[in-house]
Amino acid sequence: MEDKNRVGVVAIVLDSIESAPKVNEILHDFASIIVGRMGIPYKEKGVSVISIIVDGTTDEIGALTGKLGRVTNVQVKSAITKK
Repeated sequence: MEDKNRVGVVAIVLDSIESAPKVNEILHDFASIIVGRMGIPYKEKGVSVISIIVDGTTDEIGALTGKLGRVTNVQVKSAITKK
């Protein structure tokens, strides 16, 4: 059977630290597709940047980015493999 999973990166920018608990809750819910995570608090600018490496179907990755995108003060972008 063909593997329909895609590998990708999800970039998350938090404009407010108050959004972090909700973002972490969502990431916990999608732990099964998360391969790795790196978070950088950029205190001088008052923002936090998180990069997530994912391995999942386009539906799973889309659900993750969709939920993250609905969190206040959070911007999300993703890039995934074509095959």
